[in-house]
Amino acid sequence: MTIATMQALRKPRPEPGAQIESVPVPAARPGEVVVRVRAASICGTDLHIYHWDAWSASRLRPPLTFGHEFCGVVESAGEGVTRFERGDRVTAEMHVACGHCRPCRAGQQHVCQNVRILGIDQDGCFAEFVSVPATNLWKLDATIPDRYAAIMDPLGNAVHSVLAGPIAGATVAVTGCGPIGLMSIAVAKACGCSTLYATEISPHRAKLAQEMGADLVLNPREGDAAARVVSETAGAGVDVLLEMSGNPAAIRQGFEMLRPGGRASLLGIPSEPVTLDLLRDVIFKGATVLGIYGRRMFETWLQMDALLRDGRLKLDPLFKERLRLCDYTRAFELLEQGAAGKVLLVPNGAE
Repeated sequence: MTIATMQALRKPRPEPGAQIESVPVPAARPGEVVVRVRAASICGTDLHIYHWDAWSASRLRPPLTFGHEFCGVVESAGEGVTRFERGDRVTAEMHVACGHCRPCRAGQQHVCQNVRILGIDQDGCFAEFVSVPATNLWKLDATIPDRYAAIMDPLGNAVHSVLAGPIAGATVAVTGCGPIGLMSIAVAKACGCSTLYATEISPHRAKLAQEMGADLVLNPREGDAAARVVSETAGAGVDVLLEMSGNPAAIRQGFEMLRPGGRASLLGIPSEPVTLDLLRDVIFKGATVLGIYGRRMFETWLQMDALLRDGRLKLDPLFKERLRLCDYTRAFELLEQGAAGKVLLVPNGAE
């Protein structure tokens, strides 16, 4: 029986909030696949959209179904799609590259100049069904559970950050233990880093950082975290900085922790310009500084797929909350309070 309508979490108007609406099920257009969503996850970007901040107002054009982290099963495929069939378990890269700009032609689709993001520029996955270009779908190995599959989009950010340079045997500092910072801890440990230090002001997230494998978690409001890390590393500083907070003070503190010749992967998004002593912290240190955006398509996907199938990457401390899609208000409240890792929204009420 063909299903004509579905429930979707929508941003109906350019204002704070969201609402559940009944909308048509998307059709499988040529080159696209319609996926029945089994689990979706809320991202920090979704919080911005929910509250309708200045960035959201400048980017989104409501009405729109938002959400861009999910997994599900193929419901139908459009003309020309041959790699997927009904029932396949999948997730997706939700950044749709144009394929024609200079970065795309140079194999850098993750920084496409004309990128469209599903859930931001067109309808996303906070719904019973979502339509995705077949080229962006990722077929899931049977060993990867839905809860992990639903967060492969943000997990890719963590994998990209960690594996942007050598990590095996390295000392590492993670500044900011939000969801991607927490994932970065697990990825760095799974990939063989030695000692991992983390900074976080939230007691709840600090506890999660320990559960994810951090060797020492410091609250930067309760002492000089940078001096402590430098002392713990016999005065050298860490080999790798993974900056996940976007907080200007944390960024400066992270560079204080970084050893001469070290590598900094910067993923956190500041809400304001950041002042940094380039001479002391970058130039005279001979530091390698990398801006991290999204996931390398599809090198990062191959890496995280291998890590998940191997079984060494443990992410279960992240998953404490699973809620029905209609309970979205509670889900956003938990995240705003810092009282959850990743909240899964389940359209049909059960994972």
